[in-house]
Amino acid sequence: MKYIIKPLFLFMTLLFITLRFSLPAWATDNKPLDAIPSQGIAQDKVRLCAVYPHLKDSYWLSINFGMTERATQRGISLKVLEAGGYQNSHEQWAQIQQCLTWQADAILVGAVYYDQLSAKLTTLNKTVPLFGLVNEISTPSLTASTGISWYKMGEELGHYLSRKHPKTANNTKLKLAWLPGPKSGGGSEQATLGLRNALKDSDVEIVSIKYGLNNKMHQFSLINETLAEFKDGELDYLAGNAIMAEMAINELAELEQDKRPQIVSHYLSHGVYRGIKRGKILMANSDQMVLQGAMAIDQAVDYLLNKPYVSHQGPEILTVTQDLLPQFPTAQSLSPSNFKPIYSVNP
Repeated sequence: MKYIIKPLFLFMTLLFITLRFSLPAWATDNKPLDAIPSQGIAQDKVRLCAVYPHLKDSYWLSINFGMTERATQRGISLKVLEAGGYQNSHEQWAQIQQCLTWQADAILVGAVYYDQLSAKLTTLNKTVPLFGLVNEISTPSLTASTGISWYKMGEELGHYLSRKHPKTANNTKLKLAWLPGPKSGGGSEQATLGLRNALKDSDVEIVSIKYGLNNKMHQFSLINETLAEFKDGELDYLAGNAIMAEMAINELAELEQDKRPQIVSHYLSHGVYRGIKRGKILMANSDQMVLQGAMAIDQAVDYLLNKPYVSHQGPEILTVTQDLLPQFPTAQSLSPSNFKPIYSVNP
């Protein structure tokens, strides 16, 4: 099987780079929100500025690939700034100010926190069109947004486990430890709520929740804290963010095979993809990051050019398991393995 998947991955990556996306209108709400009326400008004069929480993992790297490829295809200018982590809300606000100084026609905000920038963004949207990017923002003052609800990402993970372990009468619960990422950042709390609600009608119980930054040092510490709390074989699932899932493979390797909890991730990365392929990770969601990045560019450009656009959009959430890999559209989710971050695109 491994000799089949690798050529398939390369072929799909080349196909993605060569062709434009044919983007479906996933959302049903086609009415623009309270936004500045666009006057329409020449496409090669469009200047977009995007701010990310970080570019430390392959999730945002794949978003970056989709955005920069699409910006190149459409012949527009794109400036990318990243805050360096979910703890850096002040840095992200300063970068939004840099976008204004650069005279961006629109700003795409991948917010570090759900609500910390809301009041400022509400005022700013009267000056420049603002587009939500991937992470949800509490302010309703957005021109439009591209992304999948992190509640839905947690919920989809819960649905997968509920189908696998439907509720029975014997009240024997499987134990799950949940490490979603930073508290109040990146949609962790929304994903937790979605997971909880989806597990209500299952035999899976959340027995531990640990929040922490999405970096290797913090996740390594949280994994080992969790494993120390439960005796060998007590924990059935170790679930959460992609960095945790990647690191858990090595940490669990020291346990006997029948005492290792199964690993599941509520979003996809290159390392998680490889873990699924090797049978080390059971399952992950994919919100099709490359496609999502391309959709965000199309949305903002179409708005600025006075073309039809969808005000709230996002691709379908896909379930990724080892048996589904042959049908999985890899190029719509993961950047090529040799891709490096791109911070500037010019026509």
